[in-house]
Amino acid sequence: MTTIWNWQRDSWPNFIYDQDAILPLEQEYAGLSGEFRGALKHISHKAPNQFTIELLTHEAIETSRIEGEILERNSVQSSIQRHMGLKPNMAKSKPSEEGIAAMMTNVFQEFKKPLSHTMLCLWHEQITSGYEHLEQVGAYRTSVEPMQIISGPYGNPKVHFEAPPSVQMDDEMEGFIAWFNSTEATLSPLVRASLAHLYFVSIHPFEDGNGRVSRALVEKALSQYQKTPALTNLSHIIRLKQSDYYQALERNNQQMEVTDWILYLGQTILSAQKYTLRKIELTLKKTQIYDEHKLNERQVKVIEKLFAAEPEGFEGGLSAEKYISITDTTSSTATRDLQRLTDMGILSRTGERRHTRYALRLGGES
Repeated sequence: MTTIWNWQRDSWPNFIYDQDAILPLEQEYAGLSGEFRGALKHISHKAPNQFTIELLTHEAIETSRIEGEILERNSVQSSIQRHMGLKPNMAKSKPSEEGIAAMMTNVFQEFKKPLSHTMLCLWHEQITSGYEHLEQVGAYRTSVEPMQIISGPYGNPKVHFEAPPSVQMDDEMEGFIAWFNSTEATLSPLVRASLAHLYFVSIHPFEDGNGRVSRALVEKALSQYQKTPALTNLSHIIRLKQSDYYQALERNNQQMEVTDWILYLGQTILSAQKYTLRKIELTLKKTQIYDEHKLNERQVKVIEKLFAAEPEGFEGGLSAEKYISITDTTSSTATRDLQRLTDMGILSRTGERRHTRYALRLGGES
């Protein structure tokens, strides 16, 4: 039996969905967006700041990791700082690290601008920097070979999806861009963001990089709704259950009824928004600690690592041995530093002797 893909349907690209089923998610998202805008007022955003840099760095690394590309954090952060016009940390970046940093910065800075062929092709050129195997860089695909997503052994592959032929790319992308720009004021944010992702990956206009671009489009759509960079941690939340992401895409690539997909991505966006809000809370808590306490360089180094590990928490907890390793100090100095951090109420302590562990004292404190 021949599979019929969504783009082969007579009703393509007019997706349909159950608005009533999605309404509770949209209402929750509207509330979270208000919280987000309010929380941002407590963090300086008159100029690019460290909080923004850290979130963009994290998302750049995670969206690449979904595609199996492991990037070095300091190099990505250095590239983002440079693209933001800030002094970089001087870490040397590979082309792939420089490229994803450039795209993330562009998505952040240019979210108000209408989508265009030029913008999409720029993003593609940036994220495929150094990809010598591609025939088309910064341009829609032209190969006569079918664009398929497959798995399984050679000779007996399973085709998960086949995209429209390359000859249709110009017309398909003209339609997609017109749809994206015309729906900013007519579609609710979760519906628009979810459909933008599915619509784009169904066209699959580039030889490679379609997943990263589709997730950038989600960010752009949400930012346009919030009228400020959304700074979601969408890729991080997707990667935690990556198989669910691909299964949701596969379930929704043949029919035009896509309520299931919108519910999946909508719930994922809500989780990402909550994660970002928690990051803002942690940033404010860290600022409070530095404002109220004078810490030495060793303590600052460890506190930064502990906050960087949140909200998941520092793996295995902080022990005296880990403190020594992080700060390259002596056992007696580590003991004094940890005791002082505990006395100041910055760290909590559990266990005894070699089982002693320290953690940030966060709880519900303001």
